[in-house]
Amino acid sequence: MPINNKSSMLPLLSHKQTLEPIYLEYLDALEQSEFEGEIDKRYSARLIQATDNSVYQFLPQAVIYPLHQQDVELVLSLAAQPQYKQVTFSARGGGTGTNGQSLTHGLILDVSRHLNQVLEINAEEGWARVQAGVVKDALNDALRPHGFFFSPDLSTSNRATVGGMVNTDASGAGSLVYGKTSDHVLGITSVLIDGSVLTTTPIDQDKLADQPFGDNSLGNSIASQIAEVCRVKRDTIIERFPKLNRFLTGYDLKHVWNDDLSQFDLSRILTGSEGTLAVITETKLNLTPLPKTRMMVNIKYDSFESALRHAPSLVQAKATVVETVDSKVLNLAREDIIWHSVADQIKAVPNKIIEGLNMVEFAGEDDDVKHKVALLEEMLSEQLSQQQFGLVGFQVITDRTDIDSIYAMRKKAVGLLGATKGSRKPLAFAEDTAVPPENLADYIMEFRALLDSHNLQYGMFGHVDAGVLHVRPALDMCDVADEQLLKVISDQVAALTLKYGGLMWGEHGKGVRGEYGPAVFGDELYAVLEQIKGLFDPDNRLNPGKLVAPPKSGPLMFNVDSAKRGSFDRQIPVQVRDAFPDVMNCNGNGLCFNYSSYSPMCPSFKVTGDRVQSPKGRAGLMREWLRLLEAEGVDVDALAKSKPLGWMQRTQNTLNNQRDYDYSHEVMESLKGCLACKACSGQCPVKVDVPKFRAQFFNIYYKRYLRPAKDYLVAGIEDSLPLMAAMPKLTNLASQNPLSQWVIKKAIGYVDAPKLSVPTLKQRLDGHASRGYDLDALCAIPQAQRSQHVLVVQDPFNSFYDAGLVYRFIQLIEKLGFKPVLLPFKPNGKPTHIKGFLDKFAKTAQNSADFLNRVHALGMPMVGLDPALVLCYRDEYKEVLGQRRGPFEVLLANEWLTDVVASRNDVPVVDSDAPQFTWFSHCTESTAKPNTANEWKAIFSHFGAKLNSVNLGCCGMAGTYGHELENLERSEQLFEMSWQPSIEKIAENSQVLVSGYSCRSQVKRFAGFKPQHPIEALLKLLE
Repeated sequence: MPINNKSSMLPLLSHKQTLEPIYLEYLDALEQSEFEGEIDKRYSARLIQATDNSVYQFLPQAVIYPLHQQDVELVLSLAAQPQYKQVTFSARGGGTGTNGQSLTHGLILDVSRHLNQVLEINAEEGWARVQAGVVKDALNDALRPHGFFFSPDLSTSNRATVGGMVNTDASGAGSLVYGKTSDHVLGITSVLIDGSVLTTTPIDQDKLADQPFGDNSLGNSIASQIAEVCRVKRDTIIERFPKLNRFLTGYDLKHVWNDDLSQFDLSRILTGSEGTLAVITETKLNLTPLPKTRMMVNIKYDSFESALRHAPSLVQAKATVVETVDSKVLNLAREDIIWHSVADQIKAVPNKIIEGLNMVEFAGEDDDVKHKVALLEEMLSEQLSQQQFGLVGFQVITDRTDIDSIYAMRKKAVGLLGATKGSRKPLAFAEDTAVPPENLADYIMEFRALLDSHNLQYGMFGHVDAGVLHVRPALDMCDVADEQLLKVISDQVAALTLKYGGLMWGEHGKGVRGEYGPAVFGDELYAVLEQIKGLFDPDNRLNPGKLVAPPKSGPLMFNVDSAKRGSFDRQIPVQVRDAFPDVMNCNGNGLCFNYSSYSPMCPSFKVTGDRVQSPKGRAGLMREWLRLLEAEGVDVDALAKSKPLGWMQRTQNTLNNQRDYDYSHEVMESLKGCLACKACSGQCPVKVDVPKFRAQFFNIYYKRYLRPAKDYLVAGIEDSLPLMAAMPKLTNLASQNPLSQWVIKKAIGYVDAPKLSVPTLKQRLDGHASRGYDLDALCAIPQAQRSQHVLVVQDPFNSFYDAGLVYRFIQLIEKLGFKPVLLPFKPNGKPTHIKGFLDKFAKTAQNSADFLNRVHALGMPMVGLDPALVLCYRDEYKEVLGQRRGPFEVLLANEWLTDVVASRNDVPVVDSDAPQFTWFSHCTESTAKPNTANEWKAIFSHFGAKLNSVNLGCCGMAGTYGHELENLERSEQLFEMSWQPSIEKIAENSQVLVSGYSCRSQVKRFAGFKPQHPIEALLKLLE
């Protein structure tokens, strides 16, 4: 189809970059071998692996997911054949690198999908053996029952893998006490470039000559040569290496020999090598006993400089951890979902502004910890009274959950900085500098002056006890001048750290910053690093271009000026970027890769393990889609507003979509997997809202291709339900019989469609005072009586499929002494938005908003029961209508009840025999309204009952998602991940309370009972 400049018609986006012939040949050979893992050549999969948490973007040839170590051996031994010597590899774990550590134009070896097991825990000897792809927090979950933890504490610990930690020698909070990863490595199993397996452990000096690695001739040769050169140059190494708590990645010449040269450990060379020497598959780690007592002191300051200058005295107080954040991070946290969990631990100080915060933790034996905290309190009280160090206050935190919440906020700082307003965003490129702690305050002041000279904003946080501070200058990578400024600042920071006896890369690995290596190591030791690279990887095939290159192989292929995401993003017009802010704002922090099945974000990634099926993945695919549309001369705004192609044309396009490659299909495949639960919009630090741009994409995609029939069924459900409810028994008979079920399943793709309520809501309320109110009747209610009325806003699912719940809510309102009024049913539009019928949604939203605004003007509270539908009024309505939405407010039942309880004095005492319930949250509700659980707890307590809550992932239903046949298997798997085991722990079904309609439907489907809504339990308590 010919495309004119700035055409509004969606073209075939056949711009997929094909694989180089040598890689196609190699991958074909690998597929024909005994390889048992997966090989992913999809353009979408390659795009996702082209970025990490850095500013860089390098498109790989394909992604290989080895099933086990034997697969890794096969991959590299095949590549050792002479015809494949041009094929290069980069191992990858969680993709949390901030400097392009694992990015490559070759093949990605992703160990996170399958090589992610804790293989052995020896509690008696205090060690564990794990595969490289196991996530750090998952390892600690496995260790906790044994009384141990793996202590290096990363901010990305819920998605960073142990292999990545080993390769960057990661550390984090508390490193003065707990050390860095290399301090805990007892042994490493890795696969060398020739496919041979090397297991490294400490070797006595007198055993080095005895072929310590058996018949692995390459391993023995490497060990003997490295041992000799590091022994000979020992004095130079000791003199040259910076005196820091951190290691500097690539390669640890200093610790390969112990102090008296009696023991040699090749693992020390591999730890911090960033995948440039071998592919690490297993690690044996020593473990740290869990501390019996933990206490934290949060110290507040009038400036960030005050916090920095006070830090050394806090370290001298023998603290386990001293962390700091500046006011920018604190203010961003206040606007995030995380703040509800830490607000009480960082209380405001009257008449003072908190511009800096030091978090000081003590961990260990009970008496020792309490003694240290008491001494610190005494010191701080005196300093506060004398107005020293800019102190404005401090708090002592003793509850472990509260301490963990504080750390969660600190860990989220990386992502929170990405939420900064404007086109300039704080970026990672010179943000893990390390200097001796005694130099930190002076260094940071000069660093700030440097950034101020460029008129840049920035955020700061970090580990002041170790002299590591994360500084993220705000730049716009779509601006060519800012991209050039990034290199200028990098050069200046590299020089500044050397001036203060430190390093530009003190924690997050070196990555593309290898160009600064010679200045740190000097020519003599840099030549040793090149020699080591040459011994392991003479042809420069393992993560080439990072750290160093083999001798005489030329300069590094990657540097600070290498290709960045911004160079691709700026090909998208500004107005298009502004129309898709959630797509463009994703900064790659990867919090959506959180391994825990009890975390609500992101269910589609959790159930598939496919990064394409994640918010980060979807945002990346959409960015490329927008870029390709611009390359085709397509006006995206005009396309969104245009009418679809004719039915025949769309039919033909749909029939041909298996034959004609269209990148749009890969985007669609990713977005179809989204459950539209909106957990991302609340949990993501930069508030990436996938359902929002998913609807925008659907709206455009289906202008070229046919929609499935089920989309029209969903989009029309709110219009058809009132008609069907006029004949509920007949409708149920027509929809629930075996023939109809077969047709619905086979022809439309739906399963177990719900039955209409019989009797209907109308029948239940026949003659009831709450019915029969239209707008005129509401206006007729005298002003003095309106405060006693509560208006119930109907939603399609509860009103027509669970009418008994609405009826019981009306009864509860009456029991509480109010007069319920059932508002006429008005379509909400949520189903049309989910399926991308944006024009219809806008009309529905405006119609409902107009009605609800007229009702709102009467001054009576409006309350809805289903969280997803109520929150749609607040979110999607605001997005599509803007100012035309108006001021109306629909409360959730818990919000209204909270107001009711607050106005009453009849608070009963909750005794030990009080009824107990457990509330299971709706994922949209728990992320958009994180205080909901506390509200329900207070409400139940007021009425003499106990309510517990559980942290859960998605139930797997998510509106209509779980009813679609193609999603059924994933829907069940999601339910089994967190909901099913949590329900099985509850003694009686009657104790399970679920506020979301879709969640109650899912429990009924897979657990065999229908749980109560919280208002039903409250009604029974009152009765």
